Amino acid sequence: MSTASLRLLVAILALTPAAGRPDTASVSAPEALSGGALTVSDSADTAYTHPAAGLDARQLELFVLGHRMFSNRWAFFWFENAEFGRGPTSNAQACTTCHTNNGRGLTTGTPALPSVGAAGEIRDHHITVPFEPAPNIVVRVSLPGEDVHGGPRLHPQYGDQLQIFGVQGVVEPEAAFALAWSEHAVTLADGEQIVLRKPALAISELGYGPLGDDIRVGIRLASALVGLGLLEAVPEEAILALAARAPADGIGGKANRVWDESQHRMTLGRFGLKANHGSIREQVAIAFFNDIGLSTPVYPDQNCPPISETCSVQMVAGKPEITPLRLDATEPYIRALSVPARRNVDHPQVRRGEALFGQARCAVCHVPELKTGPFPALPALAHQTIRPYTDLLLHDTGEVLSDGRPDFLAGGSEWRTPPLWGIGLAHAVNGADGFLHDGRARNFVEAILWHGGEAQMSRDAFARMSRADRDALVAFLQSL
Repeated sequence: MSTASLRLLVAILALTPAAGRPDTASVSAPEALSGGALTVSDSADTAYTHPAAGLDARQLELFVLGHRMFSNRWAFFWFENAEFGRGPTSNAQACTTCHTNNGRGLTTGTPALPSVGAAGEIRDHHITVPFEPAPNIVVRVSLPGEDVHGGPRLHPQYGDQLQIFGVQGVVEPEAAFALAWSEHAVTLADGEQIVLRKPALAISELGYGPLGDDIRVGIRLASALVGLGLLEAVPEEAILALAARAPADGIGGKANRVWDESQHRMTLGRFGLKANHGSIREQVAIAFFNDIGLSTPVYPDQNCPPISETCSVQMVAGKPEITPLRLDATEPYIRALSVPARRNVDHPQVRRGEALFGQARCAVCHVPELKTGPFPALPALAHQTIRPYTDLLLHDTGEVLSDGRPDFLAGGSEWRTPPLWGIGLAHAVNGADGFLHDGRARNFVEAILWHGGEAQMSRDAFARMSRADRDALVAFLQSL
């Protein structure tokens, strides 16, 4: 191990209780062990950053290198104060641009307004805040139809993601975009009114021709990266068994089948907002390619609009820029991240909220407990009882949340059940308060009230609850 890597290893482990081993001394209940033996007791901004227990020297060395790749700042030119290799088109300078402390992306726009009682009056309206930049979102685009693998049909010039940066003076950015927010109020059964917002997207400064009238567009907010290795270790048959359940109160769920370029085959989708990625390696490689413009062994070409005469001839930092070793390190870095323990598990209000979560049928999709199976890629993750609160399946959440953009078997209104472990620490980790696929929800209450489709019954059950019961359910979510 090099001196530089050793220094980084010491720095990482200094943030980790018991030198990288789970600190469960303050965890009194089994259900607090969200990640099984890979649970860490940390509620600070470092809660999502700890390596799994039991990593050997080689695995720790890869974790350190992967952490460096994840945190590395990339530059368009070799003379900039960062590592050369970014672009020619990109959305960010580093993975941490959108995943600070491995957490969620940040949203812009108005803060949540305090709710008002029945005597208050809030009319549906459009807010007056102008369009604002949205630095932690990306914009997916596709055309009607499917590609050869049944996935989204890429735009011939813009691919499947708009890049907002190019090489200054040489390669034009693909586009610029910004968000504005419209608001409306909903009234709950006890008369309390909650203000909800939704985004409107403005795309401008198209660098390579029009998108076309039939373009399909989706806004995506960066998700937290906690516990992905444990989700990868859940056996496929366990997820398919959940998909085969008889519908409960109209709630079903289906698996996505996706093309995984890193494996050169169709596989079960389990990552991404529409379960549109089949492995951590695939997700890491496509993020390097789309977000930072870095080639990898999986995606070895430069991310260039074909029409550009200057893009494809730009100097590159390597072929590929993310070498096999760098990819082989970033993949296990993401895979080995531990899960923070639950807090206040035995508090009466939290217990009450947990019961209400089940009564409202939220747990049909947000399945509290899963088990991992054999996992040679990282044996420490094998045979763990975990509590991620997801079934990793697609569910129809109604037109209120549809973006009209299919992704393999996922329809426009179908989204993967997001894991809830660690969600109560989202703000502590990096100040993130935006939830749902586009960050429209500014808190848990708003997120619940946006649910429709299969989740309409659960949403309505929450809206009928007393204020005390709603507070209890939110307290439960904050404990996760």
